[in-house]
Amino acid sequence: MQLNYKKIGETGKPLVILHGVFGFLDNWLTIGKTISEQGFIVYLVDQRHHGRSPHEGALDFPTLAADLKEFIEQQHLTSPILIGHSMGGKTVMEYAVNYPDTFEKLVVVDIGPKQYPIHHTRLLQGLNALPVEEIENRQQADDILSTYEPILSVRQFLLKNLYRKEEGGFDWRFNLPVLTRDMANVGAPIRTTKPVETSALFIRGEKSDYVLDEDWDGILKIFPNAKLETITNAGHWIQAEQPKAFVECLLAYLNA
Repeated sequence: MQLNYKKIGETGKPLVILHGVFGFLDNWLTIGKTISEQGFIVYLVDQRHHGRSPHEGALDFPTLAADLKEFIEQQHLTSPILIGHSMGGKTVMEYAVNYPDTFEKLVVVDIGPKQYPIHHTRLLQGLNALPVEEIENRQQADDILSTYEPILSVRQFLLKNLYRKEEGGFDWRFNLPVLTRDMANVGAPIRTTKPVETSALFIRGEKSDYVLDEDWDGILKIFPNAKLETITNAGHWIQAEQPKAFVECLLAYLNA
């Protein structure tokens, strides 16, 4: 699998960032550039079925973790730092339990290893209702999607994936049929019988309900050397809502 990626920086420790569901590497460009200026070579990666990476095969965490392992080997990275948000966080956790001792540090952004119920059903209905071959502009797409998702910032995030094809019409950067079919896999738990001893940081948003206080014991069973940081006035998309606080928290951990 040849994943699409963008490399930022030429010297420093290797650091790989994985986006969440419906996302792609461009979501992390600003953060990636900021981090690279602090002594890191940053690799922003489109996960399978997202962005410009191949839209083929399964969508589950063992597959996504295997993709990450192959990417690390292809780039000849030694003990990289791994960062993942939401679905990307689950991917790096799955990688950690399957390929321990191959990375320096783990950063998981606003997600835990527990099972999550499917909660994107309405969004998927809206995305599938969009006649991408027929619409003439993004405003038409937003008008249709607004009947399914009232929050403008969420619609804007999703519509970043909409692109105009050379032959006319629009299409999605993500693989909508596969996401619709396999969304249950995105909520699947991370399981292991052997704890991961490598240092880990879990960052959650104060206004998010993805990582609750009662989840922490379960996280420590898998990642006993983990620490938890909470970013105030942030929801699930911490890095977009509070980028300065997020970067400060991240660099404090990476440079410790």
